[in-house]
Amino acid sequence: MLGWVIACHDEHAQDMLDKLEAKFGPLAQCRAVNYWRGLSTNMLSRMMCDALHETDTGDGVIFLTDKSGAAPYRSAALLSHKHENCEVISGINYALLEAMYPLRESLSSAEFRNTLVNMHVPGVSSLWHQQQKNPPFVLLHDLYKH
Repeated sequence: MLGWVIACHDEHAQDMLDKLEAKFGPLAQCRAVNYWRGLSTNMLSRMMCDALHETDTGDGVIFLTDKSGAAPYRSAALLSHKHENCEVISGINYALLEAMYPLRESLSSAEFRNTLVNMHVPGVSSLWHQQQKNPPFVLLHDLYKH
């Protein structure tokens, strides 16, 4: 089963997790990380790293963030590059999480990411999809190495 780390500003992550648990019961491999004003990015990174390790049982982890490019998204992006089967989604809301909850057990992390983004909900994207639009910078010198 895919682990979920819901990371949002203020109390929104915990609120979404509480609503999901009210509907589905206790959620295994799911953590909320609330990013409060004044919280250092170092502390946020530590909280995100802890949540990643608490939710990953080998099938992968989905970071579900509220705003693309904001601190929780950036922290998740940095962690995702160090771990296999990690995906970063931005623009999430409760209705989307409720709809996607049943798919945690049956999809791979990449399939989950694609299914979520292909729902075409305004503002929802993934780090992977953003990287396809903006490929990494490559030095011309590196292109011509033999």
